[in-house]
Amino acid sequence: MHPLLHPRLADCRRVFLRNCEIAVRIGAHDHEKTQPQRLIVNIDLFIPLAISTPVRDDLSEVVDYAFVRETLDALAARGHINLQETFCDALASQLLAHPGIRAVRATIEKPDIYDNAESIGVEVFHIRENP
Repeated sequence: MHPLLHPRLADCRRVFLRNCEIAVRIGAHDHEKTQPQRLIVNIDLFIPLAISTPVRDDLSEVVDYAFVRETLDALAARGHINLQETFCDALASQLLAHPGIRAVRATIEKPDIYDNAESIGVEVFHIRENP
């Protein structure tokens, strides 16, 4: 079964961040450690409808997803990370730590690595164990 079709996500709203470009000090090779590289980040958050369906059209009735960008920026500012897997796992785990988030799908891509490919990257999907 595709993770996005998981039955525990049926009562969720999906909030997403698409193609967010950030500069990150990332890479295991010596030539990657001299300057930041571009990363393209895509995030899907799955939030139960019970806590994300506003009645009064007020921010207090939903998960304020500004924390997504804050989390991403803070992770990028932490210093050099060797592996995309490390960055992606940390991002997903930190987002899933928010009490309103039931599941997270995070994808990161390096667009400037190969001349004959659009990008190289990794993706993870984490779902909260306890409802």
